[in-house]
Amino acid sequence: MRQILNTLYILTPNAYAHLENDTLRIDVERQKKLQVPLHHLGSVVCFGNILVSPALMHRCADSGISLVMVDTNGRFKARLEGATSGNVLLRQAQHRKANDENFALAAARAIIAGKLRNARQVLLRGARESSDETDQKILSNAAESLASSIRNLPYSKGLDQVRGIEGDAAKTYFSALPYLVRKDIREFFTMDGRTRRPPRDRFNAMLSFIYSLVMNDCRSALESVGLDPQIGFLHAVRPGRAALALDLMEEFRSFMADRLALTLINRGQITDQDLLVREGGAVHLEDKARKTVVVAYQERKQEEITHPLLETKVPIGLLPQLQARFMARVIRGEMDGYLPFLVR
Repeated sequence: MRQILNTLYILTPNAYAHLENDTLRIDVERQKKLQVPLHHLGSVVCFGNILVSPALMHRCADSGISLVMVDTNGRFKARLEGATSGNVLLRQAQHRKANDENFALAAARAIIAGKLRNARQVLLRGARESSDETDQKILSNAAESLASSIRNLPYSKGLDQVRGIEGDAAKTYFSALPYLVRKDIREFFTMDGRTRRPPRDRFNAMLSFIYSLVMNDCRSALESVGLDPQIGFLHAVRPGRAALALDLMEEFRSFMADRLALTLINRGQITDQDLLVREGGAVHLEDKARKTVVVAYQERKQEEITHPLLETKVPIGLLPQLQARFMARVIRGEMDGYLPFLVR
């Protein structure tokens, strides 16, 4: 659990993170704001213009603490870590499996089945809890459409067909997602499909930011079990793209990110005033809102949920680690096929 439940997020602009004995100290305008023992940390994520001392960089590398740089919207920029200690035999097997069309297709089908099944649960839950008949119908119809997509997955004949099924299902899902927002604030959190780089509405801005947090946890989980996050099965390999981390996070998007965004919006913890619309149409979260989201995300990770395979309760933040281990076992040939995490 060390790799998952103890990420330190530094969001205050111009904060200075440096080493003091065996602790990470953060100063803002030469005033100490926080001091954390290094042995409590698994990773440090710096948002925007954060200053980091060379001594702290070296110590993090020596101690196996990843240091991640992202922009203010959470988009990945760089990662500093020490020497790779992953099992080279596992990575060799991973590279071979990535070139095995049958294996890659089976893995992609399982990944998307998990994603669509979990997304469908979000819609069904929203339909049950809604008191508006029109909203119920829209959400139920979208959920049924996703069920149809899941049924079609086993008959897909290649990765392009799997991606096509996922793409069509995603359009249906995101068209229905705004109907989970409270009616009195829905006009402020409308969305015309999924947009990114940059997000073009408040809802998409929220999703993009939280997805970046989930992505970082998935990448760390894969690296901790010795897998190469760059070599995936569903997502095409491209320079600079952590394809396997993108694969792994698919099953977590709806209940770790989408539901969190909806909760923060519907409870009024994030309002339309917390998201700034820039010239040109791009939207991003204000500093205070980013802190609110990060705190809520960390709290969400500590909630427990029953894992269907282990039949025991585990912290949500541990799920990427567990699924990364299952992925490694499948690649080694110790499991017949990858089983995504499914929300009950």
